[in-house]
Amino acid sequence: MASVIEKTIRKAVTPALQAVASINRTRLPGAEDNPFLHGIHTPLTEEFTLDNLAVTGTIPVELDGRYVRIGPNPFGETGKGHHWFLGDGMVHGVRLKDGKAEWYRNRFIRSAELEGKGGPPAVGGPRRGFGDTVNTNVLDIGGTIMALVEANSFPVELDGNLDSVAYSDFGGGLTGSFTAHPHQCPDTGEYHAICYEGPSQDTIRHVAMDRHGKVLRETEIAVKHGPSIHDCALTENFVVILDLPVTFSMQALMSGHKFPYRWNRGHQARVGLLPRGATGDEVVWHEVDPCYVFHVGNSFEDETDQVIIDVCPYETIFDGEMPGPYGKALGLERWTADGQGGKVTRRTMDAAGQEFPRPDERYFTKPHRYLWSMGMPEDGDLEFVAPMPLYRHDLATGERVQHVFGEGRIPGEFVFVPRSADAPEGDGWVMGYVIDRNHGTSALEILDAMSLSPVAAVHIPHLIPPGFHGNWIAAS
Repeated sequence: MASVIEKTIRKAVTPALQAVASINRTRLPGAEDNPFLHGIHTPLTEEFTLDNLAVTGTIPVELDGRYVRIGPNPFGETGKGHHWFLGDGMVHGVRLKDGKAEWYRNRFIRSAELEGKGGPPAVGGPRRGFGDTVNTNVLDIGGTIMALVEANSFPVELDGNLDSVAYSDFGGGLTGSFTAHPHQCPDTGEYHAICYEGPSQDTIRHVAMDRHGKVLRETEIAVKHGPSIHDCALTENFVVILDLPVTFSMQALMSGHKFPYRWNRGHQARVGLLPRGATGDEVVWHEVDPCYVFHVGNSFEDETDQVIIDVCPYETIFDGEMPGPYGKALGLERWTADGQGGKVTRRTMDAAGQEFPRPDERYFTKPHRYLWSMGMPEDGDLEFVAPMPLYRHDLATGERVQHVFGEGRIPGEFVFVPRSADAPEGDGWVMGYVIDRNHGTSALEILDAMSLSPVAAVHIPHLIPPGFHGNWIAAS
């Protein structure tokens, strides 16, 4: 499979095209005009180890582990054509134990690209693709902390102090790119992922791994135009594929843009249901009205065997030349696919713009009652001037509880952590980083998951730039 992908890449992106892209890139706006390099997005230049952290409130003693988030943090000069999604990876973590905050650490992902720009030495391990930047998600996979990116590099293993250990192809089982969003089935322990890379425009892959992170199988699935598939979904019997109208753009690449994906009005939006363990030609496709989805809240099969998918869609995204993800957020929607190839029905559950929908992960693939999401600012508000509330949705009653962090305070993704393994759904806390723009500081905020009332805050004396995905990684 890897040889097929590499041949496709070499065919699609020749040295001549790379040269044309380099020439065109010199005509693009410079770093001084890129909003993702200034203000609250200003990259950190240092790696900190802080073990004397101020805390307000009381950290629950049940929390024993690390909250870790990753995001782009460009090192050195970025040049023209820089896109927010492509910055060097940096993880930020807080270790909690016995009701105390033991430390905060931030660490660059030790890539060869980073070393080539004068950064810290790269770690070893297998490489693939055009580069080895990893910056999008960080998860516990089979008891190992793994930093992830989609469409290009292999993942990177991190140690308990968040230092890069090595790049990993999961013991040789991964033959191509991976994803930023593998999902684990709470019943079988298996991880499932939909993996893509733009130059391979006619094929994506389903990757299944066991609970220990061993690759069980890779399944090729035919597509058109090289779709960007950031997330997938999972039910008891199906892997859900979101084949939506953001696709690889050779025109954007030749124009000098380093992120060559654009809204494609000629691409049929569709949702595929791949039976677990089936071959790629067994996918049942369902048309859906054009939109784009970065993130799935949850998915399951209802009592009539229809597939239910809770998502936060956008009307369009990447519709033109832009250094980041501009688009109109459409709120929280529930999609229903009949499993027979009919058109997906869409129902708005909350019209307020929002992102990062997260469930109680113990209920992934199952009927669920609660979701947490982050309110989104208007399109183009890169400094997040408007308040961004945290929402808790009760999908049974339609109730929405919200928490506003205050003027000048900007939250990122919040993740649910259960009080115990057998606690009822929603019994626990949600946590995430919050920037204080007015004071140039940050905090790890812990809230009661149901009421969204503050429980504790771990204060960090510098601003953590907005990033991508974070997760709670329990010590056990």
